[in-house]
Amino acid sequence: MGRERGAIKKADIFEFYRRLAELNPSPETELEFGNIYQLLVAVVLSAQATDVGVNKATRRLFEEVKTPEQMLALGEEGLKQHIKTIGLFNAKAKNVIALSEILVRDFGGEVPADRDTLVELPGVGRKTANVVMNCAFGAETFAVDTHIFRVGNRTGLAPGKTVLAVERKLDKDTPQPFRVGAHHWLILHGRYICKARTPECWRCPVEDLCRYKPKTPKPGAKKAKTAAKP
Repeated sequence: MGRERGAIKKADIFEFYRRLAELNPSPETELEFGNIYQLLVAVVLSAQATDVGVNKATRRLFEEVKTPEQMLALGEEGLKQHIKTIGLFNAKAKNVIALSEILVRDFGGEVPADRDTLVELPGVGRKTANVVMNCAFGAETFAVDTHIFRVGNRTGLAPGKTVLAVERKLDKDTPQPFRVGAHHWLILHGRYICKARTPECWRCPVEDLCRYKPKTPKPGAKKAKTAAKP
């Protein structure tokens, strides 16, 4: 009665994560970076963009820029030339330069290990701060993007009408030892299996625990059934 409609039973949540962890014991972000500052920049650039697209743009950039001081030396126009293939690159370039100025001026060029401080930086929202805290500092944070929002609601793992509601549900119900890796497992699950338009339920490792009703059949099986009709 206390559970939300369609939510996975609390007793099954451990098993849900256990299976994802068994398939990928050491999950990591797919963004490429060499240090914490580069991670912060990459996550800021990844808003409304794919990790693949960001990586293509930052490979050459990160060969040249490894610190906020070097980013300021490159300048906003120079940065734009590197990231012009990424959506909203003008606004993102402005934010990256602005946050770099703050890091140099107020933090000695270092990225602060504090979520409340991070969200005050230009272009850094709660999701970005959660990613940086998790990937750089090993914090038990849950960065809810469109993939995790979908997976949380569709599977019943963390039902919620808002991103914050899903984040709070994940924070409340995700058990140890899965808390640090949880957001990686869920984003990868949403990106490659529990896809938005056609979830690949036929190869999903948690299909029997999931609350999603219209399960997608294996493509071959579907074709065979159609071919059998007179």
